[in-house]
Order: sequence, then structure tokens, then C-alpha cells
Amino acid sequence: MNPAPKDWPQWRQEELARNQMNGCVGMRLVSETDEVRVWLIDLAPGERIGFHRHVLNYFWTATSDGSARSHFDDGRISDAAYKLGDTRHYAFAPGEYMLHDLENTGSAKLSFVTTELKIGSANKPLPLSALKPRF
Repeated sequence: MNPAPKDWPQWRQEELARNQMNGCVGMRLVSETDEVRVWLIDLAPGERIGFHRHVLNYFWTATSDGSARSHFDDGRISDAAYKLGDTRHYAFAPGEYMLHDLENTGSAKLSFVTTELKIGSANKPLPLSALKPRF
């Protein structure tokens, strides 16, 4: 576990500490089978999804244009612009993960479909016992 940077606001540091094992990688789980989990993310301007951990191979597709900022558990902050249809794939080796948040920094709704691959991933799915993905 990486401690949150000391210059982050206290609420962000506390949220990172609370969500170290949060497997809710989207706002709404719309489908789950033995092979996949499919999530939707729809963020209004200024809205964010809190810290969550990716351990499964996955991909996302932007279903709108927009821009966002992510804070990562290692202290990085990344800004990105998206175009409708942009898609990115991620793969994780055993024990690897990505822990971050996502905030819509644009002036219009920002949307994604995220698909986690339960089959073929090196790590087991995280439990969704606290399936309250609104942060």
C-alpha cells in the first residue's frame, strides 16, 4: 500500500485508505458472468468516481468525448482527453494492480463502458461485497 501524498486534501487521503481493495471499477455493474464484468461510468461535469482497484485484465471504451483527471496511489496525477470510441486495454501480471480515482474535468457528461475479463486474468476478481460504487 502506498500512503497518499501529504499534500493531498485530508478527505482524499482518507478515501484512498478506505478503498484500497474496492473492486467496484465503475458506477453501475450492468452484467456479470463467469467470464466478464461489465460496468458503466457516467460522470457529470465535476463529478467523480472514487478510488478503486483494478486487478483483472480489462478494457474501456469512451461513449462520449470529454476530459478527466485521475489520482493514483503512487502520487501521480494524470489528465486525459477522450474521443467517442477511444478504447484502451490493460493487463496485469500476478499481484499487479492499478488504484486510482476519476473526475470529469470537462463541461459535458463523460461516459465509458468498462469490461473486466475474469477468464484469462492472472489475478482473482475482487469481491464486490460493498457494491455501492457511488463515492
